[in-house]
Amino acid sequence: QVQLVESGGGLVQAGGSLRLSCAASGSIFEINAMGWYRQAPGKQRELVASITSGGSTNYASSLKGRFTISRDNAKNTVYLQMNNLKPEDTAVYYCNAEVKMSYYWGQGIQVTVSS
Repeated sequence: QVQLVESGGGLVQAGGSLRLSCAASGSIFEINAMGWYRQAPGKQRELVASITSGGSTNYASSLKGRFTISRDNAKNTVYLQMNNLKPEDTAVYYCNAEVKMSYYWGQGIQVTVSS
C-alpha cells in the first residue's frame, strides 16, 4: 500500500508559478513511476507528467517547457513546477504512483489560474 498526499495548490494569476508536492508513504520502495494528472471540470483526467525511479521523465506534449517534474528520493517526494500558468491550466491535480502495475492516487489538489 502507498499513501500519497499532495500540497502546494491554490489560486494564482495568469503568468504566475506554483510548485506542487506529493509525499509518498507506505511501501515506497516498491514504487516504480510517479506522476501528475489533472482533471478540469467536464473533462477527462489527463496525464501531465511522469517520472520513473531512474529519473526518466515524460510530459504531455502541450505542457513541455512550462511544467517540470522532479523527484527527491530521500524525501519520497515528487514535485511539479508549473511556470507561466494559463487559465486553461485550472484543474484538480492528482498525484499517482505505480507499484507492480497497481496504481495509487492522492486526494487531489485544486489549482486555479485567474486571467
